[in-house]
Amino acid sequence: MAIEANQIVSLEYEVKDGDEIVDSNVGGAPLVFMFGKGQIIPGLESGIVDMSIGEKGKILVKSADAYGEFNDEARQEVPKDQFEGIDLEVGMTLYGQGEDGGTVQVVVKEIGEENIIIDFNHPLAGKDLMFSVVINNIREASAEEAMTGIPAENAQPDDGGCCSTGSSCGCD
Repeated sequence: MAIEANQIVSLEYEVKDGDEIVDSNVGGAPLVFMFGKGQIIPGLESGIVDMSIGEKGKILVKSADAYGEFNDEARQEVPKDQFEGIDLEVGMTLYGQGEDGGTVQVVVKEIGEENIIIDFNHPLAGKDLMFSVVINNIREASAEEAMTGIPAENAQPDDGGCCSTGSSCGCD
Protein backbone atom coordinates (compact mmCIF):
# COMPACT_ATOMS: atom_id res chain seq x y z
CA MET A 1 0.00 0.00 0.00
CA ALA A 2 1.45 3.38 -1.01
CA ILE A 3 1.59 6.16 1.56
CA GLU A 4 -1.30 8.64 1.68
CA ALA A 5 -1.94 11.85 3.61
CA ASN A 6 -2.83 11.48 7.29
CA GLN A 7 -1.44 7.94 7.58
CA ILE A 8 1.05 7.03 10.28
CA VAL A 9 4.42 6.05 8.80
CA SER A 10 7.29 4.34 10.58
CA LEU A 11 10.72 4.31 8.98
CA GLU A 12 14.36 3.61 9.55
CA TYR A 13 16.87 6.02 8.02
CA GLU A 14 20.48 6.98 7.59
CA VAL A 15 21.43 10.46 6.35
CA LYS A 16 24.71 11.29 4.64
CA ASP A 17 26.32 14.58 3.69
CA GLY A 18 28.72 13.27 1.06
CA ASP A 19 30.42 10.26 2.67
CA GLU A 20 29.76 11.40 6.25
CA ILE A 21 26.82 9.94 8.19
CA VAL A 22 25.18 12.93 9.90
CA ASP A 23 22.17 11.16 11.42
CA SER A 24 20.78 7.65 11.72
CA ASN A 25 18.24 5.65 13.66
CA VAL A 26 19.39 2.30 12.26
CA GLY A 27 19.20 -0.26 15.05
CA GLY A 28 17.20 2.12 17.24
CA ALA A 29 13.64 3.34 17.50
CA PRO A 30 12.00 4.10 14.14
CA LEU A 31 10.95 7.60 13.12
CA VAL A 32 7.15 7.70 13.41
CA PHE A 33 5.16 10.59 11.96
CA MET A 34 1.86 11.52 10.33
CA PHE A 35 2.36 11.82 6.58
CA GLY A 36 1.32 15.08 4.95
CA LYS A 37 1.54 17.23 8.09
CA GLY A 38 5.03 18.66 7.55
CA GLN A 39 6.51 16.69 10.44
CA ILE A 40 9.61 15.72 8.43
CA ILE A 41 11.60 17.69 5.88
CA PRO A 42 9.65 18.25 2.64
CA GLY A 43 12.12 16.53 0.31
CA LEU A 44 12.08 13.31 2.33
CA GLU A 45 8.30 13.32 2.60
CA SER A 46 7.87 13.75 -1.17
CA GLY A 47 10.57 11.12 -1.77
CA ILE A 48 8.75 8.35 0.11
CA VAL A 49 5.22 9.06 -1.17
CA ASP A 50 5.07 6.04 -3.50
CA MET A 51 6.84 3.61 -1.18
CA SER A 52 5.26 0.60 0.54
CA ILE A 53 5.89 -1.40 3.71
CA GLY A 54 9.25 -3.16 3.56
CA GLU A 55 10.48 -1.07 0.65
CA LYS A 56 14.01 0.35 0.75
CA GLY A 57 15.14 3.42 -1.11
CA LYS A 58 17.78 6.07 -1.52
CA ILE A 59 16.44 9.61 -1.71
CA LEU A 60 18.56 12.63 -2.60
CA VAL A 61 17.11 15.70 -0.91
CA LYS A 62 18.36 19.03 -2.24
CA SER A 63 19.17 21.66 0.38
CA ALA A 64 16.14 23.80 -0.50
CA ASP A 65 13.87 20.84 0.38
CA ALA A 66 15.88 19.87 3.47
CA TYR A 67 17.11 22.56 5.86
CA GLY A 68 17.16 25.41 3.36
CA GLU A 69 19.89 27.31 1.62
CA PHE A 70 22.74 28.72 3.69
CA ASN A 71 22.05 32.37 4.51
CA ASP A 72 25.17 34.50 5.05
CA GLU A 73 23.00 37.13 6.75
CA ALA A 74 21.78 34.70 9.43
CA ARG A 75 24.59 35.72 11.75
CA GLN A 76 24.16 38.04 14.68
CA GLU A 77 26.56 39.80 17.00
CA VAL A 78 25.38 39.55 20.62
CA PRO A 79 26.87 41.08 23.78
CA LYS A 80 29.00 38.52 25.62
CA ASP A 81 27.25 39.25 28.93
CA GLN A 82 24.09 37.57 27.58
CA PHE A 83 25.98 34.27 27.88
CA GLU A 84 27.12 34.76 31.45
CA GLY A 85 27.69 31.46 33.21
CA ILE A 86 28.14 29.50 29.97
CA ASP A 87 31.61 28.20 29.11
CA LEU A 88 31.47 29.13 25.42
CA GLU A 89 33.49 27.42 22.71
CA VAL A 90 33.58 28.09 18.97
CA GLY A 91 31.38 25.50 17.24
CA MET A 92 29.19 25.00 20.32
CA THR A 93 25.45 24.60 19.67
CA LEU A 94 23.14 26.60 21.91
CA TYR A 95 19.37 26.51 22.19
CA GLY A 96 17.13 29.41 23.04
CA GLN A 97 13.62 30.70 22.62
CA GLY A 98 12.69 32.55 19.45
CA GLU A 99 10.31 35.48 19.12
CA ASP A 100 7.49 33.05 18.26
CA GLY A 101 8.12 31.01 21.42
CA GLY A 102 9.67 28.10 19.52
CA THR A 103 13.10 26.63 20.12
CA VAL A 104 15.94 28.27 18.20
CA GLN A 105 19.26 26.54 17.58
CA VAL A 106 22.38 28.65 17.05
CA VAL A 107 26.06 27.87 16.65
CA VAL A 108 28.82 29.96 18.23
CA LYS A 109 31.04 31.16 15.37
CA GLU A 110 33.34 33.71 17.02
CA ILE A 111 34.12 34.77 20.57
CA GLY A 112 35.35 38.33 20.95
CA GLU A 113 36.31 40.39 23.98
CA GLU A 114 32.85 41.99 24.25
CA ASN A 115 30.65 40.24 21.67
CA ILE A 116 29.80 36.77 20.42
CA ILE A 117 28.87 36.00 16.80
CA ILE A 118 26.19 33.35 16.52
CA ASP A 119 24.84 31.66 13.39
CA PHE A 120 21.13 30.92 13.05
CA ASN A 121 21.57 28.61 10.03
CA HIS A 122 20.73 24.96 10.70
CA PRO A 123 24.02 22.97 10.73
CA LEU A 124 22.83 21.15 7.58
CA ALA A 125 21.63 24.30 5.74
CA GLY A 126 22.97 24.52 2.21
CA LYS A 127 23.69 20.79 2.05
CA ASP A 128 22.21 18.18 -0.25
CA LEU A 129 21.50 15.06 1.79
CA MET A 130 21.29 11.40 0.80
CA PHE A 131 18.73 9.43 2.80
CA SER A 132 18.73 5.62 2.86
CA VAL A 133 15.31 4.59 4.15
CA VAL A 134 13.29 1.48 4.92
CA ILE A 135 9.54 1.79 5.38
CA ASN A 136 8.76 -0.28 8.48
CA ASN A 137 5.02 0.32 8.68
CA ILE A 138 2.15 2.34 7.24
CA ARG A 139 -1.20 2.43 9.02
CA GLU A 140 -4.36 4.46 9.19
CA ALA A 141 -4.43 7.10 11.92
CA SER A 142 -6.87 6.67 14.79
CA ALA A 143 -9.48 9.39 15.29
CA GLU A 144 -7.40 10.93 18.08
CA GLU A 145 -4.21 10.84 16.00
CA ALA A 146 -6.02 12.46 13.07
CA MET A 147 -7.34 15.19 15.38
CA THR A 148 -4.03 15.93 17.16
CA GLY A 149 -1.58 15.03 14.39
CA ILE A 150 0.45 13.09 16.98
CA PRO A 151 1.04 9.37 16.41
CA ALA A 152 0.30 7.25 19.51
CA GLU A 153 3.94 6.14 19.48
CA ASN A 154 5.01 9.77 20.04
CA ALA A 155 2.36 10.78 22.57
CA GLN A 156 3.53 11.82 26.02
CA PRO A 157 1.77 10.23 28.98
CA ASP A 158 -0.67 12.61 30.66
CA ASP A 159 -1.03 10.64 33.90
CA GLY A 160 2.07 11.77 35.72
CA GLY A 161 4.51 9.88 33.51
CA CYS A 162 3.25 6.33 34.01
CA CYS A 163 2.09 4.09 31.20
CA SER A 164 -1.54 3.03 31.13
CA THR A 165 -0.78 -0.67 31.41
CA GLY A 166 -0.16 -0.62 35.15
CA SER A 167 2.45 -2.96 36.58
CA SER A 168 3.68 -4.26 33.22
CA CYS A 169 5.85 -1.13 32.94
CA GLY A 170 6.82 -0.93 36.59
CA CYS A 171 3.97 1.32 37.69
CA ASP A 172 1.59 0.36 40.47
